[in-house]
Amino acid sequence: MTAFELKPCFLTPNHVKPEYPLFIYLPGMDGTGELLRSQTAKLELGFDIRCLTIPKQDLSSWDVLTRNVLDLIHAELEKSSHRPVYLCGESFGGCLAMKIVTQSSYLFKRVILVNPASSFHLQSWLTSISQVTNVVPSWLYSVGALGLLPFLASLSRISNSDRQKLLAAMRSVPAETINWRLSLLREFKIEEEKLQKLKQEVLLIAGGNDRLLPSVSEIQRLNDILPNAHNVILPSSGHACLLEKDVNLYTILQENEFVEAMKNSYSRRI
Repeated sequence: MTAFELKPCFLTPNHVKPEYPLFIYLPGMDGTGELLRSQTAKLELGFDIRCLTIPKQDLSSWDVLTRNVLDLIHAELEKSSHRPVYLCGESFGGCLAMKIVTQSSYLFKRVILVNPASSFHLQSWLTSISQVTNVVPSWLYSVGALGLLPFLASLSRISNSDRQKLLAAMRSVPAETINWRLSLLREFKIEEEKLQKLKQEVLLIAGGNDRLLPSVSEIQRLNDILPNAHNVILPSSGHACLLEKDVNLYTILQENEFVEAMKNSYSRRI
């Protein structure tokens, strides 16, 4: 996958599959889009995947990020307008997904939220730390990323290579950008009335051993608001659950009837 760091763009597989449903992945705080790699081979059995990557220097507001991603999705649909679109947001990307789907719900067939960071403001220790990061020297962020790793992931469930990828992704983001994205999470809010109007199915996935955010209680809260939501709790999983060896997102989607059977009539149109 390749990308140019000018503005947010999609990482695209070497071989696109325009006859498949479009699967849009919105990443966590790192914004790289690279950390879905351990899931893509399985997801490609049923989807044409696009992973959002946000430039390291991007200090856009929620509104600008939302517009930029919607522009990217519209550009994809101009190439193949009749296929369903699945929107999947993880952590920070879960917040962005909620902004996007409430603004243009007609675009999306189904939505998946994985450990959405919409509960960030409920963690007083995280909020307090995030408010003082502006005075932390930038060289300390590399050390801090290593210390944060046990909170981000159940390390025993992640391969050594994927741990290194997670750490590298965290360290790749400049201190100024980390501070900005933390401020977005502190300020994040979305009207319950907008969520209540969503008609599509929403799959809410939470790691039962998430040490960073109260993800289980958050998906239960969202489940009470969204009219057509389903919960999946992964009992032993941490915040970065999609990196875990035993977590197969495609299987989870299949088990919850979130994978659409291919239609021969659609395939013939391509």
